[in-house]
Amino acid sequence: MAMTKPHYAADKNSVIKDEQGGTCVIKPRGLNIVWGNDERYWKIPKETDGDKPVELLQVSWLEVTGSVDGLRPGKYKLTFDVKLTADAFGWKDIQVFLMAKVGKKGKYKWARVKLDQGLNTDKVSIPADTQKLKIEVPNDTTDNTLHFGLYEVWSGKWKGGLEIYNAKVTAITEA
Repeated sequence: MAMTKPHYAADKNSVIKDEQGGTCVIKPRGLNIVWGNDERYWKIPKETDGDKPVELLQVSWLEVTGSVDGLRPGKYKLTFDVKLTADAFGWKDIQVFLMAKVGKKGKYKWARVKLDQGLNTDKVSIPADTQKLKIEVPNDTTDNTLHFGLYEVWSGKWKGGLEIYNAKVTAITEA
């Protein structure tokens, strides 16, 4: 049996940009997932599965990343649409970090989120609106690629039962 790469590499065709609305939706197959090609740890939807989420079965190292090229100067927010399954485990007292930066040399901004708030099994957007992860693409930047991720790599605890439906990068319009 031939050995395949253990990590799932993003399919750029699963990144959908709405130029007029300023929203970019990164579907599950558009994300890089550490250990994503190992069926013991993740269930990756097939291309034909439409809007099915990627499902975390079990990992101790959660690292899901992505990027969006060609953002126009302005302010954006980053969210992930996620859900804990009824049999989710390992999330008690664990903080998940969302991190983002503009350009390879940019400085990370981050938000910390607890997913175990009563183990609610409804789909939610993280971070909550009150703790938006805001990113600014400056006018004078030459590298306008947004690099982002969802991480829990510090606790060493095994966790599972997380479904990731998408990541969204949305332009913030000042009123």
